[in-house]
Amino acid sequence: MAQYIAFLRAINVGGHVVKMDKLRDLLTNLGLSRVETFIASGNVLFESRSANTKALEKKIAAHLEAALGYPVATFVRSFAEVAAIGAHQPFDKANLKTAHTVSVGFLTEPLTASAVEAVMALKSETDDFHIHGREVYWLTRVSQAISKMNNTVFEKRVKVQTTFRSTTTVGKLAALVCSKPGTSSK
Repeated sequence: MAQYIAFLRAINVGGHVVKMDKLRDLLTNLGLSRVETFIASGNVLFESRSANTKALEKKIAAHLEAALGYPVATFVRSFAEVAAIGAHQPFDKANLKTAHTVSVGFLTEPLTASAVEAVMALKSETDDFHIHGREVYWLTRVSQAISKMNNTVFEKRVKVQTTFRSTTTVGKLAALVCSKPGTSSK
């Protein structure tokens, strides 16, 4: 069995309230096993016989949209990928000292060259970005509530769906998956 984390968008934000026990039941009913949630913001650990993350993303997103009545963008990573994302240091110490928040944006595919240009055009005195694989790291030197950058602005400019998590949350997930027995690198 392969071990994964699904990062779900639109769970317990914007008026879309989903209890974690309901979310676990929905994914268990989809045939996933050992389903756990991590904080109530759409982080779901699970096991599956499938090694096809693209198919899992589509299957989970379609199932949740049918059950909840609204689209739920889904981004699946293996435990090993989450551990690597948590360990990646995209910004140097000097930049980190000026940071209010650092977040990771999960994408379904690596960005095209034009999308990379669009991300880099979002850089400002308050916001900085780093792209690594299927993740975009966002450092903001002000509160995200004050920043002119947000998920909507990002998606409009870059023309791809994403969901962001703080590096604190991703770091905790990385530590959790590294401590689980039977962690695989699939």
